[in-house]
Amino acid sequence: MASDNPVLCPSAQPEWPGAQAIGVMAGTADKPEMAYLNAPQPVTGQLLEMAGSVSPAEVFRFSAPCACKGCGHYVEGESRCRLAEKVVRLMPTVTEQLPVCAIRSECRWWRQEGRAACFRCPQVVTNNLKPTEEMRLAADYSVL
Repeated sequence: MASDNPVLCPSAQPEWPGAQAIGVMAGTADKPEMAYLNAPQPVTGQLLEMAGSVSPAEVFRFSAPCACKGCGHYVEGESRCRLAEKVVRLMPTVTEQLPVCAIRSECRWWRQEGRAACFRCPQVVTNNLKPTEEMRLAADYSVL
């Protein structure tokens, strides 16, 4: 994994250092689906204002350098993300083709879980106010 580029978390918060928008959430609250951006966009005040009265992480998906041991999903000794594992294990696939993704080569989920993560990624909403039971379990730090 020797690279000048950091490994990126595909479900980051906009205030994280190095955050960039990678998609816009579309679909419905019951069936969200990310529309991937052609290229990551910098997080600016103007971008964040586009979310209106809701949290930007409800409207956009952000990537940022993986926080590693600063994240409750990260298993330090094994350099892996439990969230990626649980998304693959618990959530259904929502596509049979790899989405066109601008961060795939640096994405922690891709590097760790491969295609299986990409087949589930479009439904992940970082700040989801109406998660499915599977997504709630995947996001819960205490669930292994």
